[in-house]
Amino acid sequence: MQSGKKIRNYIKPMLAKETDQPFDDKGWLFEIKWDGYRAIAEKKKDKILLYSRNGLNFQLAYPIVTDQLKNIKADAVLDGEIVVLDDKGKPDFQFLQHYSENQTRPIQYCVFDLLQLNGNDITSLPLIERKELLKKIIPENNPVIKYSDHILEKGKSFFRVSKEKDLEGIMAKKMDSKYYPGKRTTNWLKIKNHKTAEVIIAGYTEPSGSRKYFGSLILAATEGKKFIYMGNAGTGFDQQSLKELYELFKPHVQKKSPFEEKIKNNSKITWLKPNLICEVKFSEVTADGKLRQPVFLRLRDDKTINEINMDNIKTEKKTT
Repeated sequence: MQSGKKIRNYIKPMLAKETDQPFDDKGWLFEIKWDGYRAIAEKKKDKILLYSRNGLNFQLAYPIVTDQLKNIKADAVLDGEIVVLDDKGKPDFQFLQHYSENQTRPIQYCVFDLLQLNGNDITSLPLIERKELLKKIIPENNPVIKYSDHILEKGKSFFRVSKEKDLEGIMAKKMDSKYYPGKRTTNWLKIKNHKTAEVIIAGYTEPSGSRKYFGSLILAATEGKKFIYMGNAGTGFDQQSLKELYELFKPHVQKKSPFEEKIKNNSKITWLKPNLICEVKFSEVTADGKLRQPVFLRLRDDKTINEINMDNIKTEKKTT
């Protein structure tokens, strides 16, 4: 992702908490959980701002989205997700990350909420009313700007469909919920098809056998001001990603371990400044707080180190 400088006065999006099981409820609506970059768009006449959840300017990275936002039928502040589609029309995060190298892939801004309309703050309106207003201002048949639709009540069947289509999961949202910028609330819930976590890359081990560049990633999360060792991820890479990551690591190499504890490993470890974040999938969190069988999925350059703490990593303890 090529993002510009941070925007000064940006709006932080509302965040969701995670839950394990889908459910049916007449007071809730359910949306697709998009596999992309969260983005806030501000349109005032022909002036457009498009930025990440942390205020990074997206306008240089995704100029076609910026251009198509001018077709919105009102002045508005929108909340949505930028995705790039694969050959089957499914969001693909890898294509999104490498969009600057191949801009022929279809890109979409899937908009699911409306914060301001014609200069009026509408965050105190119920979600279902905000979405009704949102749908009216999204241009029909626009190839890039898409209204992110929902279903009512039937979360279980919607989740089954998301699994069949191998999507990331679904979002569950209370229909009468207000919008709280920057807040994580149980009024919005994310239900994933896979257990995943964002973790800090604290270092890497030497490769062995026929593998080049590095063996595994040393994973970490924060607990207060401490870095907590979360295990090693040695799978999920191909030759290209091994090389790309190794090149990315070079400026971040440091001599000292970020951990207070001594990390035991059979291979030599190269320590990194704790600046880089990746997403991994895993089977469970063990009794001693490590991720079991973590598999590298992707870098998350849209997240910050402050977000990667133990409280945000699901702790399903081993019982055996």
